[in-house]
Amino acid sequence: MRRLDGKRALITGAARGIGLEFARAYLAEGARVAICDINIDAARKAADGLGEGAIAVRLDVTDQASIDTCVAEVEGAFGGIDILVNNAALFTAAPIVEITRADYDRIFAVNVSGPLFMMQAVARGMIERGKGGKIINMASQAGRRGEPLVAVYCASKAAVISLTQSAGLNLIEHGINVNAIAPGVVDGEHWDGVDAFFAKYENKAPGQKKREVGAAVPFGRMGTAADLTGMAIFLASSDADYIVAQTYNVDGGNWMS
Repeated sequence: MRRLDGKRALITGAARGIGLEFARAYLAEGARVAICDINIDAARKAADGLGEGAIAVRLDVTDQASIDTCVAEVEGAFGGIDILVNNAALFTAAPIVEITRADYDRIFAVNVSGPLFMMQAVARGMIERGKGGKIINMASQAGRRGEPLVAVYCASKAAVISLTQSAGLNLIEHGINVNAIAPGVVDGEHWDGVDAFFAKYENKAPGQKKREVGAAVPFGRMGTAADLTGMAIFLASSDADYIVAQTYNVDGGNWMS
């Protein structure tokens, strides 16, 4: 028997990258998966590529009406939601004296308010059905520490860790396990944007920061989305039933806690 047979998962920001890799892994373990993303065309393309068991639903995690509509659509299609993965996130970087209120508001709207109100919407259905569920939030090693140029992003991911603890303690009485994954540096197309920030503020050549952070990982390389799927499957499965409000580092040894 596969570990997620019969389960129904909603993954935010799942049209590409880590979210798409999680969707692929969940399908292989027997789950049905909703690819939820603000880019509905990319979500549909991803769902079509994954085949039977995957659907695409538009979702803007900064808009409450979009959250409510998305959750209702997935519940209607699947008959309920057993697993929520809060993966949608944005990155930003700037020195403290250059941070803008608009950038701060944008990052916190996606990275903090998004997971909070997605948890709320999905947990309500889980509670009503009375069969519990699993919620997995995507934190980051950046949430474990401050970084000179990454104050807003670091703070947003620290907030995700805190929300995971509070939600986990609150929702476990309903059989809902809330936990988080804290990746380290994960290779992918998003790193082009991250690298560009550091090229600008640290006067580095394009690609230099990426090479440096990869070389600094104790494991010897940057992570990949596939490196995170084992933890994502574990936390979504019955093997994690007694795990509550924890954040697991999956970072090649970058952070120990």
